[in-house]
Amino acid sequence: MAHAQFDVLALGNAIVDVIARTEDDFLLAHNLEKGSMRLIGENEAEAIYKAMGPAHIVSGGSAANTAVGIASLGARAAFIGKVKDDEVGHLFTHDIRAAGVAFESSPALGGPATARSFILVTPDGERTMNTYLGACQNLTILDIDDAQIAASSIVYLEGYLWDPPAAKDAFRKAAAAAHKHGRKVALTLSDSFCVDRWRDEFIDLIRTGTIDILFANEHELRALYVTARTEDAIDALRAENGLLGIVTRSEQGSVVVTREETLAVPVFPILELVDTTGAGDLFAAGFMAGLARGQSYRDCARLGALAAAEIIQHLGARPEKNLAALAAENGLA
Repeated sequence: MAHAQFDVLALGNAIVDVIARTEDDFLLAHNLEKGSMRLIGENEAEAIYKAMGPAHIVSGGSAANTAVGIASLGARAAFIGKVKDDEVGHLFTHDIRAAGVAFESSPALGGPATARSFILVTPDGERTMNTYLGACQNLTILDIDDAQIAASSIVYLEGYLWDPPAAKDAFRKAAAAAHKHGRKVALTLSDSFCVDRWRDEFIDLIRTGTIDILFANEHELRALYVTARTEDAIDALRAENGLLGIVTRSEQGSVVVTREETLAVPVFPILELVDTTGAGDLFAAGFMAGLARGQSYRDCARLGALAAAEIIQHLGARPEKNLAALAAENGLA
């Protein structure tokens, strides 16, 4: 197999996050389900923006956050996602390239605006997301570069991409190309509401061998296997043939699941929980950065926990500290 130019190539929605602190009363007044991610139109996006408090604007998007985390860890990352040639699109493009991620997707010249996610953070650190997908919905198979896929050890796919039909086709093309070139395919389930929408298709991706690695939090995994008990969901995951499963459990750490073993790995301690936005994205970044370098599953999970611990101690889903330096300080270089 040819040497990989990139450790991880991430495919996902290119989104700019608009983050504001809020109280639970605001969610009730606007009929928003706490902890959920829902898709909204342009008019509702404008209404929420006007109603929310002072905002922190930062590039986001689940898989894009993961790519930035991988680069911060000193690994080689690339990203495929669709923006429009507009002010918000230019901000996203600048930010991801400045973080050291290769981003060559052509911006759309027409059509809907670059995507934005309006994230409301309550005092307990929980985030409620209202996402206007905009230009993301125009990601198509034409944006998938076979040579770039071939040059990437792991192709990482975001579950949220399953909502726009054209992006779904791009997702399948990328997975097929990765396997053709002997590369691994990873999927993150993204959100339990996303799993509710696409459960049967996600199960099919697992059982047809379209994906090799699955990232999920315990809520998503329970939704996938329609069970109220995390232990039962993990048992179901263990029974999947040839799959590497990684389950994050908030303050209870993570569990790495294969047919042969189930490995529980604790969290890294934190001083203060500020904002859980991006915790799963950065956990995946740490895990895959370790995996690409041949580290043990335990060390991969510890690297994921370290990256997640950094991200939840400040607003926004992009690292504020150099994760490679942090890893070195903690014996995980």
